Amino acid sequence: MDKEAQPAEVKGSNKKIVTMLVVLVFFMSGFSFALVPLYDIFCEVTGLNGKTADGPAVVSAEKADESRLVTVQFIASLNKNAPWKFKPEVFEMKVHPGQVMETSFYAENLTDDSRVAQAVPSVSPGVAARHFDKVECFCFTRQEFKPGEGRNMTLRFMVGKELPEDITTVTLSYTFFELDTVAAK
Repeated sequence: MDKEAQPAEVKGSNKKIVTMLVVLVFFMSGFSFALVPLYDIFCEVTGLNGKTADGPAVVSAEKADESRLVTVQFIASLNKNAPWKFKPEVFEMKVHPGQVMETSFYAENLTDDSRVAQAVPSVSPGVAARHFDKVECFCFTRQEFKPGEGRNMTLRFMVGKELPEDITTVTLSYTFFELDTVAAK
């Protein structure tokens, strides 16, 4: 049976199905692009996934809560084949909520090329991310390293006094990602 001989209602039904499928494809494409910003908003509101602020926090002049101690653990991660050395200066410290503390992470470019990288932070448990403030952090900017260059990068932070009492340990993890290779100067 050729197309000309098909009944009009079958042709109309086929057009309707094709139109619905095209609309569905456009809707699914738009929804997939919207998922990333929606997920970021969801994580920021709920504190899930340990997402922290992208910029420096403002520190109040209030006195630290010296009746409590919170253990802050530091973890550094790299891709298995990454040409970098990346590690925290200390792996753990005890802090009073509201007290500004300072530590550093060491990074070294193990190649003969200039490289650019950036650290992406994550805090766990996720609810603690809302109460972990970075005052100064190497993660706020891209880090350029000359061939073989290594350096300590400063982190100044504060655990907020509003951190729930049942949370006694907070883990700050940084993953160091290479962004691009820079031509040697």
